[in-house]
Amino acid sequence: MTDDDASSPADAPESSGVAVLDRAFALLAAFDADNPRLTLSELSRRTGLYKSTVLRLLGALEHGGFVRRLPDGQYAIGPQPLRLAAVYQHSFQVGHVIEPLLERLSATSGETASFYVRHGLQRVALFRVEPARSVRASVQIGQGYAIGQGASGKVLMAFGLQGEPDLPELPEADAIRAQFWATSWGERDPETASAAAPVFGVGGELQGVLAISGPRQRLEQGDAMRSACRQVLEAARNATAALGGNPANFAASLDALHQQATNEPT
Repeated sequence: MTDDDASSPADAPESSGVAVLDRAFALLAAFDADNPRLTLSELSRRTGLYKSTVLRLLGALEHGGFVRRLPDGQYAIGPQPLRLAAVYQHSFQVGHVIEPLLERLSATSGETASFYVRHGLQRVALFRVEPARSVRASVQIGQGYAIGQGASGKVLMAFGLQGEPDLPELPEADAIRAQFWATSWGERDPETASAAAPVFGVGGELQGVLAISGPRQRLEQGDAMRSACRQVLEAARNATAALGGNPANFAASLDALHQQATNEPT
């Protein structure tokens, strides 16, 4: 058996069928926010590839700007993915609308405001604004999270994934479509809670999901979560209007939240 026959993530059913690309993608995927620098040995361990194979691939990736070799011999992501990330963001053509709304949403809520889109069976944070406060929910731009977890994932599933195979069950899908928002309590991170609402474009097409996330302890206090739901709904309504969608669809949900607050015993 040669080193190119070694077991690797490229052998999984989701393989593209082009082995050298799958192995290169596996190397890039080995890096994350917690492990931005990796040694040759660690890359070999994480990918299941022989060191000689990893070294050849790293040479090609370094030549293309996707990987850089550090003075201490470790490897890190190069500048090319940053350029492609900017192209990826621009391809959605929503940044000019979403980013100012996220700034305001984070400022008024005091929490992290994010915009998620669907990528396969993951939700990816395309834009994010974090508050100045030291204790806050951390969201990584470009990081893929399981679509079955978190308020934003629930909204993406409820409004955009009906009838697709191999999806996790979402018992509350009908309720989310009726109320236009979802919440989560410690589903991805036990110490974090979130609220999310959909953003639509022309013709009612789902563009993505706006979300507020913060420390669970803070959002459990009083009517903090209901306030977060109202704020994210208002932001989603405004984003929908700016993108050519129908903001009137949000009226009933906003009225219901306002009525709940009015009827709440003091």
